[in-house]
Amino acid sequence: MPIEGIELDDETFVGLLGKLIGESKHLQNNPPEFVPKEDRAARHVLEVLQPLSQENGGPLRIRHISYVEGRGNIVVEYPGEQDGGIMSFVGCHMDVVTANPDTWTFDPFSLSIDGDKLRGRGTTDCLGHVALVTEFFRQLGERRPKLKRTIVGVYIANEENSKILGIGIDEMVSRGELDSLKAGPLYWVDVADSQPCIGTGGIVAWSLKAKGKMFHSGLPHKSINPLELAMSSLGYMQQRFYADFPPHPEEERYGFATPSTMKPTQWSYPGGSINQIPGEATICGDCRITPFYDVQQVMEKLRGYVDDLNSASSGALEALPTAGPCSKYVLPEEGLRGKLELTFFDSYSKGIACNLDSVGFNAMTTAFSKVYGYCKPYAITGSLPCIRELQEAGYDVQCIGFGRMATYHANDEYALLSDFRKGFEVMRELVLHFNAV
Repeated sequence: MPIEGIELDDETFVGLLGKLIGESKHLQNNPPEFVPKEDRAARHVLEVLQPLSQENGGPLRIRHISYVEGRGNIVVEYPGEQDGGIMSFVGCHMDVVTANPDTWTFDPFSLSIDGDKLRGRGTTDCLGHVALVTEFFRQLGERRPKLKRTIVGVYIANEENSKILGIGIDEMVSRGELDSLKAGPLYWVDVADSQPCIGTGGIVAWSLKAKGKMFHSGLPHKSINPLELAMSSLGYMQQRFYADFPPHPEEERYGFATPSTMKPTQWSYPGGSINQIPGEATICGDCRITPFYDVQQVMEKLRGYVDDLNSASSGALEALPTAGPCSKYVLPEEGLRGKLELTFFDSYSKGIACNLDSVGFNAMTTAFSKVYGYCKPYAITGSLPCIRELQEAGYDVQCIGFGRMATYHANDEYALLSDFRKGFEVMRELVLHFNAV
């Protein structure tokens, strides 16, 4: 049976999504407090697809691949012609970020429906896409259309945590489980706002500790104030960062909303009384790096900025702006200098600039234009794990998704049923495109 004109079955889609959201309390990923069991979501996917598997007389080839108990991945294939090529939908993940029910206006761990809104943790990121891809393969399995290319869907575990590896797609790639997907376009199904995302940012999270001299606040001239030192040092580092990593010409071509940035996001100090200048203070933050700069080079530059501040011969510390006549970062009479310590958090990630000349990109823009009447790709310095590494390994990675950007990782997360209907049509048009070429 041909697939021209097939549409999302609202009832089966929403029914499956309800079961997935019902598991979301157990899919929260923020160890050690929250360790997800993605198999609780996987079992609902398998309940839909397993009756259509080759073992049960259907066309689907299904593998449940697990490296950690209870935390499996799923690979489903609808076979096309021998040597007819391949295309894949990858990245819809079965874990979610945490949700505090006390800060939501509705229960995050059960699906509720408000008109077009599908509400609950994971509706946008990314259980809605899990249900969408499952519904698409269910209809392929039931209709059994004759297709040129093999269509592959990959559901992954552990997308929301990049510190603990060996569970999800990183392990599947390292073991060669997805090597066959290099032969065709790979659509990463985990972005938002129903238009292609053609660029993301890398991220480097850092901590800058300033060490001064603790003293009574009534005698500031005998102190090195680490709060002021941290602020001035950060300003110095930001000035050099923006000189070294200015807006890149390619950012305009890709439509990036921002260039590379460096900014503070957290502040801490050990504590003390209000009339006590502390001995140390720490600023934490991140750098968001457009994919046209090397993340490791950014880290090397940041280390160099701090080395210059700590070097007595450079004069950089002495040249920092101070806050008034008693503010200072060096006490020569005591042989004391303020000191900076820069550390990086455990992991960093690279951004991606999708290949705008690939067959995958051209097919994607054609499909979106046919469904929506236009195609307006966008790029942001939000980060997505894994996909740059996939691109570097030889995959033609393009990014699509149909959630709501405004509700990503947010309280009161929701998605729109109408967006998933359109998303189903985009997937259909992509398959039809490659069936005709």
